[in-house]
Amino acid sequence: MLINVLNRLVSSKRPSLRLILVVPFVLQIFAAVGLTGYLSLRNGQQAVNDLATQLRLEIAARIYQHLKTYMATPHLINQINANAVRQGLLSLEDSKSLERYFWAQTQLFPEMATIAFANERGEFVGANGLEQYIVVANESTGGAMRRYAVDNRGDRTKLLFNRPNYDARVRSWYRSAVQLGSPSWDEVSVSFSDRRLDISATYPFYDKTGRFKGVLLGEQTLSQISNFLQSLKISRSGQTFIVERSGDLIGSSTTEQPFLIVEGKAKRLRATDSKEILIRSTAQYLVKEFGDFSQIRNSQQLNFVLEGQRQFVQVLPFQSGSSLDWLIVVVVPESDFMERINTNTRSTILLCLAALILAIILGILTARSITQPIWRLSNASWILAKQAATSDLARPELEQKVETNSVKELRVLAQAFNHMAQKLRESFTALEKANEVLEQRVLERTSELNEANQEITLLNQRLKTENLRMKAELEITRQLQQMILPKQEELQSIPELEITGFMEPAQEVGGDYYDVLTYNGLVKIGIGDVTGHGLESGVLMIMVQTAVRTLLANNETDPTKFLNVLNRVIYDNVQRMNSDKNLTLSLLDYHEGTLCLSGQHEEMIVVRSGGQIERFDTIDLGFPIGLEADISDFVANTQVQLNPKDVVVLYTDGITEAENQSGVRYGIERFCEVLGDNWHRSTEEIRQAVVEDVRQHIGEQKVYDDITLLILKQK
Repeated sequence: MLINVLNRLVSSKRPSLRLILVVPFVLQIFAAVGLTGYLSLRNGQQAVNDLATQLRLEIAARIYQHLKTYMATPHLINQINANAVRQGLLSLEDSKSLERYFWAQTQLFPEMATIAFANERGEFVGANGLEQYIVVANESTGGAMRRYAVDNRGDRTKLLFNRPNYDARVRSWYRSAVQLGSPSWDEVSVSFSDRRLDISATYPFYDKTGRFKGVLLGEQTLSQISNFLQSLKISRSGQTFIVERSGDLIGSSTTEQPFLIVEGKAKRLRATDSKEILIRSTAQYLVKEFGDFSQIRNSQQLNFVLEGQRQFVQVLPFQSGSSLDWLIVVVVPESDFMERINTNTRSTILLCLAALILAIILGILTARSITQPIWRLSNASWILAKQAATSDLARPELEQKVETNSVKELRVLAQAFNHMAQKLRESFTALEKANEVLEQRVLERTSELNEANQEITLLNQRLKTENLRMKAELEITRQLQQMILPKQEELQSIPELEITGFMEPAQEVGGDYYDVLTYNGLVKIGIGDVTGHGLESGVLMIMVQTAVRTLLANNETDPTKFLNVLNRVIYDNVQRMNSDKNLTLSLLDYHEGTLCLSGQHEEMIVVRSGGQIERFDTIDLGFPIGLEADISDFVANTQVQLNPKDVVVLYTDGITEAENQSGVRYGIERFCEVLGDNWHRSTEEIRQAVVEDVRQHIGEQKVYDDITLLILKQK
């Protein structure tokens, strides 16, 4: 009967123990490795997206800042020249002096192509620093435009070029300057002889009587922009370019010129016609997405597919004045970041296959090592049973220990049990040794993890300590700022004026400044805006307040000397700090209803009794503090007579440039409208009305700049 049962087990069609052990083991390994590889690839792609977003934002911001600084140079030169003429340092009628003056300026500003002046008679005098020549067209040349080579002192050496019948008044830059009547940009043009793009900044000049005298010209080469773009480290194949709203290229990070020479004539290159496939495809995508470049008003982050690869795109508008409107475009292929991830993915797949094969082999070997003893036990039991059935227990190869028992079947089972017990004892011995080894490895790994955890805890503690220290420093600086602001009792002690001030920094420490000081019957009022925010800007603001109070205490009443000495102190400190900070600053001296305004800052707004608005521009009254060592040549002042109930409003650009979630600025017009509606109220009520209206405009948008407001009302 026992033999029949064993025969049925051996001949059964059910799955074998070896198959049951191998298949689940292989499936678990395959699922674990596959899921790990999938999560690794997915997390890698997310990391690439985040990195690409940060990279294109940073590159676009760097380009924007460079353009802002670079494109400010021509207008700054024109402003300097206009101030020199107004102050009698330069004569527009002395052609020789103009030649030397313009030549000297080209040596200071090597990125400038031409610095020149054209008068109302069509005469032209200028200097070109790139090609090292002086150009003149006046009575001495018989109306012809002549170019002269010059030596290192700016003196003429020989005639290079002669063009008869030249009249500057017919040039596009001259006509546009006369038509607009204010500083502006001319259209970008191609300098054929130099094979480069140029742009001209114009400044129509009027004398003190308001008579038009001519146009100051600052022509700047745009090739430096391409050089800057080429110097940026974007990615392996990422590119960036700048395009006008018309679609014409200004420059790019490639060696491709932004213009073509067709039949001997220069022609602007459109971005959609670029030979660089990445620039051309990106421009075509933007045109398809928005209709044309003029529809892109705000910063955009986009992506599109090119040849099966995704491209990350950042578009940032750049404007300078009302006539210069460009777009900065940064495009980074996803493949630049995914190359290593794809390589790792392939390696992961190969490792998964290797792990699967190894798992199958190990599973088979493991199953074999498990099933063979069982099979031997089963076979031995079957043989023992067979021998028991045949009563043949004397075979020497079996080496079975049979207990003496009068019952034959029990004797066979006892022999099988003894055999299995011996095998189990051997297995338990092996498992115990393996367990000891495993426990030792776990203890070693646990010790390593504890050491790493202690190091991490120590680093976290240091980081918390450093954060607390920095937070304490910022808090001290913020308290110092608040402590030096004028107190309400100081403002109320001024008998002729009702004064209210307000300052709200964008960060813990702001860069705005305002103060109201009285000394020997003179009221000194100041307002300024330091570039940037944070600790460095806040310290500079404290320096300005200290310098103003010191000069006032030393009875310095001359506005020009006051601002120049103040500038010198700040300039020396900024140089010592190795900082690039500077500030705009306006100072008002009040005495018996008369205001004396000096210094360059935002406009001063005067609301007359009845609501009439008067705006006083300060662009010609000073120069930014901390940029130059001596600004006395740029400082001027103007006087304003106040009547009873007249309101004077001083502010920083944190009010007029405050943006809502749509990117729309608050603006000077809305500001003046609120002031006109509330002029009859107290200064505190006017302040509340303005601040509430600004906050209503901003809504949930983040505040990026300090908001400062100072309101005075003649009693």
